[in-house]
Amino acid sequence: MTHKIILDTDPGIDDAMAIFFAFQHPEIDVLGLTTVFGNVPVTMAARNAVTLCDIAGQDIPVTQGVGMPWVGPESTYAHFVHGDDGFGNTFPKASEKPLDPRSSAQFIIDMARQYPGEITLVAIGPLGNLALALRLEPDLPKLVKGVSIMGGAAFVPGNVTPVAEANIWNDAHAAAIVFAADWKLTMFGLDVTLQTPFSPTFMDKLADKNSTLGGFVKDASQFYMDFYSQNRDDKVCFFHDAFPLAHLIHPELFTVTEGQVRVGTGELDRGQTVVAPAGTTASPLWTEAQTINVATKVEHDKLEQLFIDAYAL
Repeated sequence: MTHKIILDTDPGIDDAMAIFFAFQHPEIDVLGLTTVFGNVPVTMAARNAVTLCDIAGQDIPVTQGVGMPWVGPESTYAHFVHGDDGFGNTFPKASEKPLDPRSSAQFIIDMARQYPGEITLVAIGPLGNLALALRLEPDLPKLVKGVSIMGGAAFVPGNVTPVAEANIWNDAHAAAIVFAADWKLTMFGLDVTLQTPFSPTFMDKLADKNSTLGGFVKDASQFYMDFYSQNRDDKVCFFHDAFPLAHLIHPELFTVTEGQVRVGTGELDRGQTVVAPAGTTASPLWTEAQTINVATKVEHDKLEQLFIDAYAL
């Protein structure tokens, strides 16, 4: 079975690893990359996405989308995690290919109308593009197969504040809109991604299997790994963004919990994804909230082998 997806992204080192995995796996059909601010400014995100397509030999639409949070000032970005170029200061030659002229939100709507009920929206950055698409096309939930999000922290601490994960924190009001929509949504947050570290040996294997794509990920990840290895005895990094893609094709690797979700938008709870597991409360504040699935565990060894095998194709 082939899964049609639109990959909404802010490349980003782990975005690059995820995008290449999606390109490589025969059961994933990437209709386009829609870009958003997050790890880097949106103009850089769009150009990085086109560059990744060039490196992978993929000729698909790339659009530029939302460049600011739904509410509040411009982001400060995550160059301290991903480098000045978003690729660990490796500075690959930027593609000069033009972007698709549509906004990311409009591209999402156009593709959903073209392939009703067939597309999974895979969002691995802040959620401004999806929120805007919902505002422009209120029937969007009826037009897509589902939504898979890398973001949030349901039952574990955040990584930006004690309660918030970066993608959700970066555009909390947009996230509140997306999580409240009436569609099938699965969240892959820090509950599962931070429990699954990848060692330098993993990057070596990707490079051995695919010198172009795996070699790029290995080189870019050195800066990223240094960030994640601070205050640890071992060297590790975390490829958060590939998890929702792996779940598409091998859901049996994951344990998920169903529950009602609310997203905080206040000063102290900005970006908090509070999930009440199904049946744990009778409060209308929760029983009337949207139900989602939250990934909480994954079979680490099988997940790692899945990524390696895909890069070898």
